[in-house]
Amino acid sequence: MPPRLNIPPVTRVVLVVLLLQSVLSAAVRYRQWSAHSEIVVEWLTLIPQLSLFYPWTFLSATLVENNIFTLGIALLTLYHGGKYLERAWSSREFAKFLLVASLVPNTLTFLVLVSLFTITRNEDWTLMTIAGTIPLQISFLVAFSQLVPAHTVTLFRGVVSLRVPRFPLLYIGVVTILSITPLLTSASLLLAIFGLLASWTYLRFYKTVFPDLDSSQPASLRGDASETFAFAEFFPGPLKPFVAAITDQIFNLLVAMRICTPFSQADISAAQGSNFIQRSGHGGVRAEAERRRALALKVLDQRLHAATAGPSGTGRTQSQPPSQPSGPTISTQPQPNTQAAMTSQPTTVLGETNYNPDQDHIEKGDD
Repeated sequence: MPPRLNIPPVTRVVLVVLLLQSVLSAAVRYRQWSAHSEIVVEWLTLIPQLSLFYPWTFLSATLVENNIFTLGIALLTLYHGGKYLERAWSSREFAKFLLVASLVPNTLTFLVLVSLFTITRNEDWTLMTIAGTIPLQISFLVAFSQLVPAHTVTLFRGVVSLRVPRFPLLYIGVVTILSITPLLTSASLLLAIFGLLASWTYLRFYKTVFPDLDSSQPASLRGDASETFAFAEFFPGPLKPFVAAITDQIFNLLVAMRICTPFSQADISAAQGSNFIQRSGHGGVRAEAERRRALALKVLDQRLHAATAGPSGTGRTQSQPPSQPSGPTISTQPQPNTQAAMTSQPTTVLGETNYNPDQDHIEKGDD
């Protein structure tokens, strides 16, 4: 029996569309190829001067690769990263994330190229092709930086060791170098930068998270107020204070313009603790699994205390045994200390779960 590929639905659709559109674009360019002109597919990729009559290209251009090398990388990235994130977030949240990571960078890159044409009057800016999965790839790296911020990737047998939040800037550096070569266009750098900004902004301020049902948190929480996902965390240590100062000023400006909403103290406390969780499935994030484990142990302790304290306390108040004619009555006999220990000091009986996976990850990362 042949092996069955277990691919989530949204990831499966994205892979199929990427492959079909890339093959279709290559076929059209091959049939219309000419040594004296460059062939573009304006109804499939985004060309500022030609694609205004094809508005769907603002979205479809993301799933078109123009050469076999970038197509292979895109398929691998979407297959592995898509399966991971879709199972961690649910198909609906993953689809929303893909929509933001595709539409926003393409639109901003389109506006920048039109602005450059307005300034320089050079038509090459408006004839530049905007296409490729670059915004999705860097958005996946940003998402991994949120989910596993303390995870370290070791390469070349320990010669190179990088934390996950370092990869988005490293990716931008690689795209900058490749944009000089025929593999990528100059618009690729803009797509990478805007992909980083769009995905981080969405995950930081707008993405819906799932609260703990046993807590008093509201049913709809948005964003991630944790310090490990601050924008300065993408930069090396010496640059973090300068980047943090600049981003704080930008954030205050956006708050004044009512584009962003400042985090409340409850949001910050929830992000630092375990008051909300992100939906995960099989093969979820390790940090998320540890949060779930700590939360489950805490709830189990509370329910065991309530189950043992409730019936015994009720029985004592409802019935009193009859007094005996000889000897002390039951009410004057010494009572066992089990109930008192259970109600006043529950930690001596069942223990208390106080687990902070984030701190544990930080300590492991420092080691």
